[in-house]
Amino acid sequence: MDCNKVGSLIFKLRKEKNLTQKQLADIMNISDKTISKWERGLGCPDVSLLGELSQIFNVHIEKILSGDLESNNTDGGNMKKIKFYMCPTCGNVITATSEADVACCGRKLISLELQNNEEYDINIETVENDYYITFSHEMSKEHYISFVAYVAYDRVMLIKLYPEQSSEVRLPKFNRGKLYFACNQHGMMMKEL
Repeated sequence: MDCNKVGSLIFKLRKEKNLTQKQLADIMNISDKTISKWERGLGCPDVSLLGELSQIFNVHIEKILSGDLESNNTDGGNMKKIKFYMCPTCGNVITATSEADVACCGRKLISLELQNNEEYDINIETVENDYYITFSHEMSKEHYISFVAYVAYDRVMLIKLYPEQSSEVRLPKFNRGKLYFACNQHGMMMKEL
């Protein structure tokens, strides 16, 4: 751990929050001299204080320890590069328009990779101005489709599915798009619409 880098980051984050060293020290119940010491690179925060710093600055602990907040390249929110993340513990589904650092239930999540979808029979019908989509897929507590997402060039419509409900969805029809669906056992698949 490079105390100079950590100190520079703490200084930057403190300034972003418009806090003085004294205000930050008061929030953390420590001395403002301690904050000054960190920011000058003369020492690093004790491990017991990292969680509190993380909460105050809304930054992951590992980023504080590295002393670096790497930012993603701006991509303008390009939906062609959409990434889906699914928590294996609670089933949370998170999307991002490019790679992101995403965590849930204390675990870092990796974006879902597209899998081969030849084994699933997908039936798509047009009903009024909607797509009515059914899947020939088991929907039990052990094996189910977790979500269905319809991605067009400027929007995402995501529907969360749960075990023991039917494997069907109705989505508004957009101009051209892609249908993504994720099985809790076999990963994510995609079909052009």
